Amino acid sequence: MNETIREKLAVLPAQPGCYLMKDKQSTVIYVGKSKLLKNRVRSYFTGANDRKTQRLVQEIQDFEYIVTNSEIEALILEMNLIKKYDPKYNVMLKDDKSYPYLKITSERHPRLLITRKIKKDKGKYFGPYPNVIAARETKKLLDRLYPLRKCNNPPGGCVCIII
Repeated sequence: MNETIREKLAVLPAQPGCYLMKDKQSTVIYVGKSKLLKNRVRSYFTGANDRKTQRLVQEIQDFEYIVTNSEIEALILEMNLIKKYDPKYNVMLKDDKSYPYLKITSERHPRLLITRKIKKDKGKYFGPYPNVIAARETKKLLDRLYPLRKCNNPPGGCVCIII
């Protein structure tokens, strides 16, 4: 372990957040999240690790961390950082999946949808929801409270409302 890492480990906060492990070229090779940065990041450099983690630790020359307000915020940030940096040691969140958002369309007769993609389409997006069940429940509640259009293409331009 180099001196830079040793100094950074000494000042890690006991707060939730994300950490970015870097190799000798300063390339992000792993992104993780924790509810206690201090404990989680230190665990890589102390104690027993599996082979994959041992290989990772051998390549780490530096790391950064970002403090968040909550573990949920850290989870969302982790997902976004993995998509941004595509680190070689992250496998789970490299696919094209992302957290769901609620969207109110910008159509003449707006609809409320659940989507995983944010488009530049003048729609209003709310989220992300780290829990898809929470997104569905919120949509169900809003569907009951606000009578927005439910169908895709109303015939003849009529408004189809299910109350």
